[in-house]
Amino acid sequence: MDYKSITTFIGSEAELDATLPAAMSFTQAQDGHLTTCLLGVDMTPAGGFYMGASPILLQETLERAQGDAEALEALARRRLERETLRWATESAVVQFGGLPGMVGLRARFSDLVIQSRPYGRDALPTQEAVVESALFEGNAAVLIVPETGLGTKFGERIVVAWNQSNEALAAVRRALPLLRAADQVCIAIVNPPPHSPERSDPGGLLTQMLARHGVRAEVSVLAKTLPRVSDVLMRHMSDIDAGLLVMGAYGHSRLREAILGGATRNVLENTEWPVFLAH
Repeated sequence: MDYKSITTFIGSEAELDATLPAAMSFTQAQDGHLTTCLLGVDMTPAGGFYMGASPILLQETLERAQGDAEALEALARRRLERETLRWATESAVVQFGGLPGMVGLRARFSDLVIQSRPYGRDALPTQEAVVESALFEGNAAVLIVPETGLGTKFGERIVVAWNQSNEALAAVRRALPLLRAADQVCIAIVNPPPHSPERSDPGGLLTQMLARHGVRAEVSVLAKTLPRVSDVLMRHMSDIDAGLLVMGAYGHSRLREAILGGATRNVLENTEWPVFLAH
């Protein structure tokens, strides 16, 4: 499967600047179609409109969100019109609580969703919600773009974070077009458990599967010499000068990762490289 139907959800001008150039260049390289959904999100809490509250207030918040979405769509169209690719835009107005349903419906019919890093100084709450909604409600693969963009080495050397989980295998399968095109693929295994089914040959079955798809991969078994698995992965990315990390998303629950942390959240909070996620 190639990436022919690509979608991005954008909720602010800063997010437009961070996401749209990468989404356009990726779509051009894949000869695909880019759909850009410009969001106007009403952040009023669900209980914010109590019984008897003025309907005028509700109308004002929705009109403000509509204006934000239409202004963003006008900016996006001006940029897209200068490029030679197939594209479409749409503005969408939604209350924050309805964001998962709206994003999930559109993401489920996409081969790939491209979003900017959802954590950082200027990140909006909607960015995290969009990424999680695309992964869970939409069952889509998501490519996270860091502040520096995709970079000139994107896809040349790819690190696959492998822990034998269903999430990691889903990410590998969704990333096969990128893995086939890569110059080098490294399967990184951090502290493999001694009693796992793969204890005698860590990553062996995965390399066999990839080889049948024309992907020549090598396995690196890494010791957990840093406090977090994500730290080990990112150090390995730097050591081999990789341009993309492929990993399963949210092997633990989202609530647990939000409170206690986890590999997915830690990578997204600190990564300097593009990250390909699937759940």
